[in-house]
Amino acid sequence: MSTSNTELETSVQEAILKLKPYLEADGGDMELVEITDDKVVRVKLLGACRTCRMSAMTMKAGLEESIKKTAPEILRVEAVNEVEA
Repeated sequence: MSTSNTELETSVQEAILKLKPYLEADGGDMELVEITDDKVVRVKLLGACRTCRMSAMTMKAGLEESIKKTAPEILRVEAVNEVEA
């Protein structure tokens, strides 16, 4: 059974919202950038999350696991951050 793009984005946003209070408590945050055609979720790390050594663990153990529970068709989650000029 295929999930529509809107349903998929809603599921991903819900997973991010569940994680936000924990991130914000440590001065961090994240936002959805895109869901690629090959089912990769790309998020932007904000605040303290940008430089946190634990952000990779948060991505895998927190966000990716939560997303895959609600949207199993997602293959992985990756962080994308622009380089500031």
